[in-house]
Amino acid sequence: MADEASETPLVEDAVPGSIDHRGRPAKRSGTGGWRSAYFIIGAEVLERFAFYGIGTNLVNYLTGPLGQSTAVAAANVNAWSGTGTIVTLVGAFVADSYLGRYRTIVIASLLYILGLCLLTISAVLPFQSTSHCQNKHQIPSCSPLQLRMIFFFISLYTIAVAQGGHKPCTQAFGADQFDVQNQEELKAKSSFFNWWLFCLSACVAVAYVFLSYIQDNLSWGLGFGIPSTAMVASLLSFLLGTKTYRYIIKEDEKSPVARIGKVYVEAIGNRRKSSSLKANEGLAQGILPQQGSHQFKFLNKALPTYDYFEEGGNACTTKDVEEAKAILRLFPIWSTCLVYGIVQAQSSTLFTKQGNTMDRSIVSGFDVPAASLQSIISVTIVICIPIYDCLFVPTARALTGKQSGITMLQRIGIGGFLYAISMVTSALVEMKRLKTAQDHGLVDMPNAVVPMSVWWLVPQYVIFGLADVFAVGGLQEFFYDQVPSELRSVGLSLYLSIYGVGSFLSGFLISVIEKATGADGGSSWFNSNLNRAHLDSFYWLLAGLIAVGLAAYLYFAKSYIYNRRVVS
Repeated sequence: MADEASETPLVEDAVPGSIDHRGRPAKRSGTGGWRSAYFIIGAEVLERFAFYGIGTNLVNYLTGPLGQSTAVAAANVNAWSGTGTIVTLVGAFVADSYLGRYRTIVIASLLYILGLCLLTISAVLPFQSTSHCQNKHQIPSCSPLQLRMIFFFISLYTIAVAQGGHKPCTQAFGADQFDVQNQEELKAKSSFFNWWLFCLSACVAVAYVFLSYIQDNLSWGLGFGIPSTAMVASLLSFLLGTKTYRYIIKEDEKSPVARIGKVYVEAIGNRRKSSSLKANEGLAQGILPQQGSHQFKFLNKALPTYDYFEEGGNACTTKDVEEAKAILRLFPIWSTCLVYGIVQAQSSTLFTKQGNTMDRSIVSGFDVPAASLQSIISVTIVICIPIYDCLFVPTARALTGKQSGITMLQRIGIGGFLYAISMVTSALVEMKRLKTAQDHGLVDMPNAVVPMSVWWLVPQYVIFGLADVFAVGGLQEFFYDQVPSELRSVGLSLYLSIYGVGSFLSGFLISVIEKATGADGGSSWFNSNLNRAHLDSFYWLLAGLIAVGLAAYLYFAKSYIYNRRVVS
């Protein structure tokens, strides 16, 4: 009896489906929760500091030391940024199917450090020892500048690949430290996504101001070297928490991506056949596990008939089919949110271009760097997240009875509405800037300062940051929560791909509009002389696109069926 009594607390203390670093059942009292999340958040904060320390001022490095034109530099920044987010799909697949999140994070961190060190070397080394090429008038690709550029882009895309493994896995691994089957930890997990966004925004604000100043005024080598050091500290922070982490037990040795992919293949292969007996019986008796079973019924054809069992086939299970349906339900939401990614791309490009033309002086002899205004978005998030988590959520919870106050889809929808308001505000401010330039006879003086304070841009940045509080936080939690537990890295990579695809779509849209409006000598919306450009028209177009996307989003969100969680 004594032995039974002593074992009971151990059983109750165990977290279902998780083990500790030694492979034993994870104890709730000694692993996971905020004690583990602090190490993971610390690692991610340092990684984001390193990433934005490179990306924030990248366009100035390309147009300065590397001598690229503004158009080419902007295209390169968009391509690198988009690649870094799209490749997260590959990193997440590798993590969820083969390596696991912990190993993927460690390997990606080492690759990250390598890329950052190479980038620092590319900025420090003079690349002048190429007299062979200079003296013999070799082709341009042999020049010191070209050699430096090749070395630089190899380093840059090494960082992009490393981010592909690090970014989705770190956040998923952090959320894994909270047991969704426990009432208290479920509440903590929702707060985790909010405070994750809070901490990352705070570090990004510091990177915008601190590193951009060092790079512009002191040294690019130092400006790239500090992020390298930060990434080393990120890896150390992550490794320090190893003994406290919970590691999710893989339920099936087969790759979850392959297992769910087989459902789609089998359903297509059986499309001309009648529904399987197993699916028909399940629906008739109401034993299929979720309300969502009545959606995408064509996937039920992946379930086997009795003849399949007699032949000894490796059949898809009901669980496989339900998980395949859960993945398919995400794509209407994903596609209607792509316009958010298009809008996101403007805050670091066109908003900054607007600021460059305006009066940026604070005191005599000191001008605010236009790029540093992006920190307003981060500061807004830092201010609003505690208000959201500590005031808004408890109030909404009391009114709605929902643990998170409002549903994840409601939160995303509010964010979309605020993005539209931000674009409308941007258009109105740009109209005033153009009128001011016209009134003062500056239309054909692109280098002249428009006598209009740069602080007119603050409202659009603030609304943008508020939109991120709702949209980004909601998307992170939604794509983590609504995928099968074995595919949570893939889920977060889908969220990240919204901004990656959005970045590419933004570049495509700008390119098409520039050709259409600049043809036959017309004044392009993106004229290099911003006083003759029409950024206001582009902002109105984006506001309209968000309105259309939001209408489609509301249609799909209304019929979306959430995956149910069993909470104790």
